[in-house]
Amino acid sequence: MAKKVVKDKNGILEAYTQELLKTNEKPKSVYAFCESIKISEKEFYEHFTNFDQLEESVFTYFFEATVKTLSNSKDYDSYDVKTKLLSFYFTFFEQLTANRTLVLLLLENGKPALENLKKLSSLRVEFKKYVDGLGIKPVDLPKENLEKIQQKGISELAWLQLMSTLKFWIDDTSAGFEKTDVFIEKSIQAGFDFLSLEPLKNIIDFGKFIWQEKVKA
Repeated sequence: MAKKVVKDKNGILEAYTQELLKTNEKPKSVYAFCESIKISEKEFYEHFTNFDQLEESVFTYFFEATVKTLSNSKDYDSYDVKTKLLSFYFTFFEQLTANRTLVLLLLENGKPALENLKKLSSLRVEFKKYVDGLGIKPVDLPKENLEKIQQKGISELAWLQLMSTLKFWIDDTSAGFEKTDVFIEKSIQAGFDFLSLEPLKNIIDFGKFIWQEKVKA
């Protein structure tokens, strides 16, 4: 007999992910899922509209857990902007690695499907807010309009960078996903070099790393 779960959002979320991991497929219906965990459909719909929205919440859960971990660190507030972003990446991907089977199931092993993008839409909103809150400053530009465009584009560029890192992590077969760690370090450094228009050495170094890992593989 199924054990009755806590009827709050996280309890339902955990019950769903456990069932997904055990069966390797979505429940047949909301009714069947609710019956299996001994809650009413009303209790389910108080938190989620459907399974797609629930799965979307998994990624915001990982995001929130990451931010909470960082906020509990006594050193985090003293970090510079780049170190804060690096800390976010390493902590976030630790969360994903600890739940890799689930993440791969939800993202269908990284297939570039529209449904996958929808599952990440709430994460995108929260991550962009986080990046905006870091106050990353681009280089001073002579044209005011260009500066505004660059400032607005920082969070979007950061999101694309996060997605490229996610794809690399999905494909990474190195022990302990150590190559993902290298990818994170080099991509963050290259990103800050791009924003500050510093010499292209680190960007070229990052490009060489991608070439070695993807083209020559």
